[in-house]
Formats: sequence, C-alpha cells, structure tokens
Amino acid sequence: MASGKYVFTSESVSMGHPDKLADRISDSVLDALLAQDPMSRVACETVVTTGLALIVGEITTKAIVNYADIVRHAIVDVGYTDDEWGINGRTCNVMVALDGQSPDIAQGVNEDNSAGKDIGAGDQGLMFGYACNDTPELMPLPIALAHRITNRLTDARFNKDVNWLRPDSKSQVSIIYDEYQPIGINNVVVSTQHSPDVTHSQIKEYVIEKIIKPCLPPKMITPDIVYHINPTGNFVVGGPHGDSGLTGRKIIVDTYGGWGRHGGGAFSGKDPTKVDRSAAYMARHVAKTIVASGLADRCEVQLAYAIGVSEPVSVRVDTQGSGKVSDERICQVVKEFFKLTPRGIIEYLDLRRPIYVKTSSGGHFGRNEPEFTWENTKNAAEFAKAVAG
Repeated sequence: MASGKYVFTSESVSMGHPDKLADRISDSVLDALLAQDPMSRVACETVVTTGLALIVGEITTKAIVNYADIVRHAIVDVGYTDDEWGINGRTCNVMVALDGQSPDIAQGVNEDNSAGKDIGAGDQGLMFGYACNDTPELMPLPIALAHRITNRLTDARFNKDVNWLRPDSKSQVSIIYDEYQPIGINNVVVSTQHSPDVTHSQIKEYVIEKIIKPCLPPKMITPDIVYHINPTGNFVVGGPHGDSGLTGRKIIVDTYGGWGRHGGGAFSGKDPTKVDRSAAYMARHVAKTIVASGLADRCEVQLAYAIGVSEPVSVRVDTQGSGKVSDERICQVVKEFFKLTPRGIIEYLDLRRPIYVKTSSGGHFGRNEPEFTWENTKNAAEFAKAVAG
C-alpha cells in the first residue's frame, strides 16, 4: 500500500533503441509467418550490433519466407539506412540460425481431440496485468508520459520536423505522488541520438518546447520541473553501433514502467501459444475491464500456468484497497466470465494474426489501435453486472 508523498519514475525507449530494434525484427518474423500460417509456432530471438543482425530460435511452420529480407526490411523501416550510423538494413550482415520447436514442448502444447486434450500452455510461468485510473488509457502516469515523449520524437523524425534527429532515443519521467494520486512532475530526462552538426543548446530548446511540453498535462507544467536533455552533452553514436541489442531486454518498458509487477517473460518474437505473451495480454485485459467497470480504481491480476496444462494453476485479483466489492468476489467472477486457457485467450483476443510489429515499440498496453484487442473494455458493464449477481 502506497503511503505519503514520494516520487516514482518510468522510462520509455524508441523503436531505434538497439533492444527495441531487436524486438521489431523478432516480431516482423512472427508476423510474416502468421500471415501465411496462423498456426505457426515461433520463438525468435534477435541480436543486433555494429553491421550485424543475428536471428536464432525455434520455429515450426508451413510458411515459406526469406528471413534475411524480413530482417533487412525491419531495420530499414526503423530508419537505419546509412552505413555511417553503424548499421544499414540494406548492407549489414544477416545471420539466420533457426531450428524446429522441441518435440517435448510440442507434445505438451498440441491438442489431441481423441484424448480430450486441449491446447496446453507453451511453458510454465506467471504473468501480471495492471490497470489504474491515472490516465484515460488506464495506465500509470509515468510510463504513459514517457511513451508519449518517445512517440512524439519518433513522429518528428519521420516527419522531418528537424533534420538532425536519428533513430535511437530514450525518455524518463518522474512523477510526484501523494498516496496513489499523481500531483506533479519532478523531472523529465530525454536522450536523443543526433547528427554531429547540431548544438546541444538547439537540441535542448527543441526537445523541451516541441517534444516534452506538448506531452505533459498542462496543469502539471510548472517552473519546478527539472529537464535533463542529452545529459552527456553528445549522442551521435547510437543504436546497435553504440550498444548491442537483444530481444526481450526492455520488458518493463513494454509493460507498466515498473509500477505494476512483471512475471519475467518477454513478449516479442513469441506466438500466442506462449503464455508469456498471450496470458500477459489477457491479464491486462481483465485488470482493465475491472477498472473500467468502476469496481476498482486500480487492479493487478496474476495468472500462472504449468507447461502442457490448459487451465491456469492460479488466478489472483488485487485491487490494492480500492475495490468496491471484495477481491475474492471479483476473482470468482473473473474465473467464470473470462476464458483463461491458451485456446480461450487466443480465440477471445483473436491473436493468430500478423499484428505484432506494432507492439514492438511504444509499449504493449495503453494503445487504442484496433489490433490491440486486449485494450478493449466493451464487456465492462456486463462484467460489473455479473459481479453484482
């Protein structure tokens, strides 16, 4: 339970960050396979570094694709198109080292109608979903603002609002809370890669006035906010040239910015039989439905699974003292109202589609694009009625 006044910080990184570039490549492979074969089993990991992209993992599919072309297109789409930036999608080396899914895992996941076996979870694990009424999208305010800033930076780069922005950037927002109520902004940090022919003062003025301030709630903009813009003074070398990237290394950015818990499993590059991904989406959907229904101001949902087993081994609802009815009652209805098996989740959220590249930057939650079915709360009123009995 939060108490007193405190400061909480969350960060976001752009699609050009090396780890997010790796996520995008992995999800591009996933989407390409699902487009041809919706039943594809995919666990694709990517490593990027100077002049090199390497994809590894386990894939079983009927799809026929050119993996190297998919990797190159993903890198170019992010904006890495110049050899001087350390990686260029048109010229970099691409290595592919993919195997089929382990038969031991497959036998646990595969359905067997003759034996009455449904699709089993692709692994054991625990997944969390969270929602709160800080923002219209029912996300914690620090991560919501951090994403808005990096997204605006990316839009400015693609729109060529200035000619010195490059793909790699990060933001960080620190919010002052009183109990669970956000009451102010303590500081904002932005580091953005840039060309060598722009001054630090130009970058600072542009980023504060044109990028950060339009993203902040107007009532929270005060002279007390401290802005740290490119604190090292220079950020020319960036992306995979400045730091290697790896799929799944930004799971807190992907979720709730550290405010809600995370079970540890990464999302990108995994097909929806992997509950690391699909059950985390479902847990968010359940938590958001509970908050949207008016039953709580904030809610955390935990789901846990055993490999090869369809039903979750545990379901937990925690409204952190904000529930209008008991957590026990809400949890009881959650288990009755929602389909929480891998098959149930896949069908309910329509996850066997090539929708995942969009998730690879800007966070997996708090989005209003139609592909993000787990964000839909159209059943909130019906859920509230079921809880009321």
